[in-house]
Amino acid sequence: MQFAKRLESLQANVFADMDRAKSLAMAAGKDIIDLSLGSSDLPAAAHVIDAIARSLQDTSTHGYLLFHATAAFRQAAATWYTQKFGINVDPDTEVLPLIGSQEGTAHLPLAILNPGDFALLLDPGYPSHAGGVYLASGQIYPMPLTAENNFLPVLEDIPAPVLSQARMMVLSYPHNPTTAIAPLSFFQQAVAFCQQHNLVLVHDFPYVDLVFSSEASNERESYLTSQKNYQLPITNYQSIAPSILQADPDKSVSIEFFTLSKSYNMGGFRIGYAIGNAKLIRALRQVKAAVDFNQYRGILNGAIAALTKSQIGVQHTVSTFKQRRDAFIGALHRIGWQVPTPAATMYVWAQLPPPWQQNSVDFCTRLVETTGVAASPGAGFGKSGEGYVRFALVHDPDILATAVERISVFLQSN
Repeated sequence: MQFAKRLESLQANVFADMDRAKSLAMAAGKDIIDLSLGSSDLPAAAHVIDAIARSLQDTSTHGYLLFHATAAFRQAAATWYTQKFGINVDPDTEVLPLIGSQEGTAHLPLAILNPGDFALLLDPGYPSHAGGVYLASGQIYPMPLTAENNFLPVLEDIPAPVLSQARMMVLSYPHNPTTAIAPLSFFQQAVAFCQQHNLVLVHDFPYVDLVFSSEASNERESYLTSQKNYQLPITNYQSIAPSILQADPDKSVSIEFFTLSKSYNMGGFRIGYAIGNAKLIRALRQVKAAVDFNQYRGILNGAIAALTKSQIGVQHTVSTFKQRRDAFIGALHRIGWQVPTPAATMYVWAQLPPPWQQNSVDFCTRLVETTGVAASPGAGFGKSGEGYVRFALVHDPDILATAVERISVFLQSN
């Protein structure tokens, strides 16, 4: 039996690899503390669950759901964006429901790339961004992210031959896995760059609300002012992470992906949407139409409730992850592992101590084997992620403290 060559590029997956390592540790009797997957342990709000529960009793919701029947959800998404970012959105032509933002970022390359075309991706970056390019038979140019540049790409370093074959750039801030925040001024720079080089600008935006403070603003300024030919004014970081559409209000080259998995703790419900350039939305809709219909109408009803009703649950989620961040960082510092305090997301991006700095996979594999603590190796997110490990803060502070105690024993014994 023969399979397509494109599968060869999909063999490695950081989450699948760690899932196997966790299974082996569980089989060996280890008590697992799973910090490897960014799946929120918090519940969806009661009004979201109520909307879905009421839908179940309505038999008219039990059939297929085609695009035009998603109008109420698209209107709710458009209104949410306008209220949050001041961006006018046409719900009929500029919004598309998705099964999470991962579906959108994986399918969009099929609508943009011809075989051999380049996509410019963040390195490290979220694995599905690369997976979608491989499925479209495209090539990847990794844009290295370093601590020295505050984990923002240096666009001027992209080689001209690559740019001549490039068709799209993918950004994602607040960033998974590095937790970095990009200011609006960087997005303005990226929009101008993509307009100049005729690139589609894709922004994956799942952590829009998981921002804790303005701690990172000064660090971003030092990067931006160092850029070659930088002329845009520096915009102060605000409490809400900026949307790419604020830098491209005419939606000339941009499309943004949002999921309700993080802000609203609806990961298992698989609901998100794309918003942006009408031509890009239409092209993605064509791809999606060949793959699936939409979700169950009841899930969309729950999402409408999430977007339009009380946002107190979002505030609670942000407060909970901030508390966990502070507890976990404090515990790491007490055992001598000095890591920066993230200003956003549900993760801690930690540079590995010697002798593990060149083998994050080995570190994570041995850590879960010997202690039951599971984390994600930085190398699984790209070459530039080597030397780091990502911890997901998906447990209460007391469990996180236990995890750090086990990590401390592991580090001392190695």
